[in-house]
Amino acid sequence: MRTNYVLQVCWLIGTWAVTSMLNVPGRGDEPTNWRAGVADVVITPQESIWMAGFGGRTKTSAGVLNDLHAKALALEDSTGTRLVILTTDIVAFPRFLRDEIAQQLREKHQVTDAGFLMNCSHTHGGPVIVDDFEMDVIYPLTADQKEVVVRYFATLREKLKQVTDAAVRDLRPAKIGYSSARCGFAMNRRLPTKNGYSNSPYPAGPVDHTVPVLRIDDPNGTLRAVLFGYACHNTSMVSDNYRITSDYAGFAQDYFEAGHPGVKALFMIGCGGDQNAYPRGTEELSSLHGRALATAVDAALLPAAQSVTGPLRLALTDVSIAFDRMSKEQLLADQAGKDPFSARRAKILLKILEEKGELRAAYQFPLQVIRFGNSLTMVAFAGETVVDYSRRTQREFGNTPVWVAGYCNDVFAYIPSDRVLAEGGYEGGGAMRYSVHPGTFAKGIEQSIFDQVKLLMRQTDPAK
Repeated sequence: MRTNYVLQVCWLIGTWAVTSMLNVPGRGDEPTNWRAGVADVVITPQESIWMAGFGGRTKTSAGVLNDLHAKALALEDSTGTRLVILTTDIVAFPRFLRDEIAQQLREKHQVTDAGFLMNCSHTHGGPVIVDDFEMDVIYPLTADQKEVVVRYFATLREKLKQVTDAAVRDLRPAKIGYSSARCGFAMNRRLPTKNGYSNSPYPAGPVDHTVPVLRIDDPNGTLRAVLFGYACHNTSMVSDNYRITSDYAGFAQDYFEAGHPGVKALFMIGCGGDQNAYPRGTEELSSLHGRALATAVDAALLPAAQSVTGPLRLALTDVSIAFDRMSKEQLLADQAGKDPFSARRAKILLKILEEKGELRAAYQFPLQVIRFGNSLTMVAFAGETVVDYSRRTQREFGNTPVWVAGYCNDVFAYIPSDRVLAEGGYEGGGAMRYSVHPGTFAKGIEQSIFDQVKLLMRQTDPAK
């Protein structure tokens, strides 16, 4: 049975590879006025630590399946404008960590705030992070366990500063190309039922199977690094796993690097808030999904890539997204209820309400647009953005290649589209019980964000 299954997976991989080869644009002129640098650091915890992402775990980690990494790609155009992209094998990160790294890059390397993009792979096989969706609500940590988390975070923040610094110091002449492929293991997980939306496979639901690939070559054409993406929760392993793992995204990077010695592979997750890898639940499946994704990256590299030109045009803004705030009566009922997550959340919010007289009305959502001349645009959304954001961005701005990423610059909650918000379910507001946000997001969140996407697109328009 296992042999048949593996053969089926290999057949699917081959199908994806052939499909991707038919859809990648050819290379035009190859400008060499870029400089690029890349760096990598292992961020695997050295102590047994509480693992992030699943609220049902009952103990700390036990061993390591595969290492966690932080990797940085630095780019500089002919005008001296710099962009640094930092990818991390962690579940989430707070805004202040992103801003702290950005400050160092600004002071040491003249990288503007809009020139720094931080992304997490959202592995649920990594450690709890300080302010990880307000860890006091999700995880039943003892004082000693919390000290381990704090120690790890102190080490992590220094390693992230070091790896971004190293990438900028590695800047040297390069060529940049863009191509894409497809990979098919992601499936929508919002199954409609008579009782609402279940977190289960939904084959008819919306997906984004695109695998965007940015290749970095030396002037002589030797491949140095690839940055690639995919819109899928990085959760092939589930809550019964207690080994530290970077999950399918880490396996994909490992497989690609093993097949291309000396080349660094960086993964930037897309809008996978409502997407899961299926089938799932074992180490073998996680590895197979990683192999499939690495094969899609290889397929994207087979034809000549489209040259990526400058100059870089960068924009970053905060979008104020409103909450539909809970009443005091709702909070008191939750505090007295049987659900431990809702009760812990309500206790914290009631204390805030007592001290400040009101709950927070809105959240400042970072939104970033990066233009590579007329050849490529990146749109980076914060939070656990659902796939509707990727599909709408491609639909409205896809006249030239558009790379859409989620989980960027601040990962603090699910970001539903108006459709998902109206439908409800986990991504539509149910997951808020694991946070200290004062309610679900208010109707109109999607349009509030896209109004600012349009504004940033105009600000970075190469024609202006």
